[in-house]
Amino acid sequence: MNNQLINTVLAAGNIDQPHIFPHLDWLKESPYVFNMDFGLLELPLEPGILLIRGARQYGKSTWLEQQLYQTIKQFGGGTAFYLNGDYITDVDALTTAIEGLTTAFSKDAPVRRLFIDEITTVQNWELALKRLADQGKLTKILVITTGSKATDLRRGAERMPGRKGKLSRTTYLFTPVSYREFKNKCGDALGDHTLTAYLLSGGSPVACVELAKTGVIPEYVIELVRDWVHGEITRSARSQTAVANILNVLFRFGGTPVGQAKLARESGLANNTIAANYIEILRDLGCVIPVYPWDKDRHQLILRKPCKYHFMNLLVAICYHPNRIRSVAEFLALSANEQGLFYEWLVTQEIMRRKAIQGEEILAPLAFYQDKNHEIDFVETSQHLIEVKRGQTSPLEFTWFAKQFPHQKLTVINTKSFQTNHVTGVSLETFLLEPV
Repeated sequence: MNNQLINTVLAAGNIDQPHIFPHLDWLKESPYVFNMDFGLLELPLEPGILLIRGARQYGKSTWLEQQLYQTIKQFGGGTAFYLNGDYITDVDALTTAIEGLTTAFSKDAPVRRLFIDEITTVQNWELALKRLADQGKLTKILVITTGSKATDLRRGAERMPGRKGKLSRTTYLFTPVSYREFKNKCGDALGDHTLTAYLLSGGSPVACVELAKTGVIPEYVIELVRDWVHGEITRSARSQTAVANILNVLFRFGGTPVGQAKLARESGLANNTIAANYIEILRDLGCVIPVYPWDKDRHQLILRKPCKYHFMNLLVAICYHPNRIRSVAEFLALSANEQGLFYEWLVTQEIMRRKAIQGEEILAPLAFYQDKNHEIDFVETSQHLIEVKRGQTSPLEFTWFAKQFPHQKLTVINTKSFQTNHVTGVSLETFLLEPV
């Protein structure tokens, strides 16, 4: 959206004309429209600053246009304005643009909201908000910002202490479409393939729609995701070839712990510091999350030991997988071990989705348990662990668990349901359908 054009329309309140909200126009033509729940059910009426981050192609801009439209519809023209960071050159231009709009609100506006999409494309964007907040020019305004890179938003939060207002929560991670929502909207079209199609989509609305319509993720979706990742890598002055090598190592070693030195060696990088930098970028993009060994006695991560690197964005994994998986049939042609790895990553994505909705620390690392004889895939909390099996298992395989964890519970995701005092067996679909 052109900033000047859309703001002229918003000031007048003439929001029902075509081509003003391109994402909403696309929704009108889509056979499937998903409700997005990332923990912010409605915008607060109070002023403050909201920081919303998340991967591209997951619906942030669409959600923002919906909120913008609803604000004008409910409160009238001149109550909300819009900026797009993709079209703002630097922090000074951002400061000028925001300052100009702070005086444009209707005199009697019951709410004043400023929506800034993709603010993280502007380097040092937080300085603009800091300057204007210190000058008292944002006192009566709710500023809603979105961005695609968590590190910028995290640093922005650190550099604005006390400047985000009195809101109970100000930071959100934009989450994928839930499996429950996907099944409700697309289950009839996909039938028995609904779960696998959801895995392939990664919960990205555009991928969900294409899979439900055609059964295939089209190449334009793949290119959109890869262009986003490559753009962020280039913007960070890093090598696209190196990040491709890193991702290939993650595919090869899957659920095996990998030390930084081994990661660097296997990906052809000069040293472990460089490898760690690439992993940090992928983590900041919400693509990959480290999973560290867990000390069950101290109830903490063991950071000195090699960790696993799980994809928390399944669509990114699909886009970079060497087998070029685009359909359910192609996924089912993978080996059992490869499919099992994707199931583990899908559980990773779901755990991160739930943590985000509940307002836990953004992109905090996960944990797994391992001793000389046993391993559990996830320590979700100190009281609840999760094991993922592609096939069938039984409670007899986990009789050791109650002895080592007498006060904890274990959920085993597999194809058989069972229940003991300490261990519960559920299907992957049942797990994904659990309420948050």
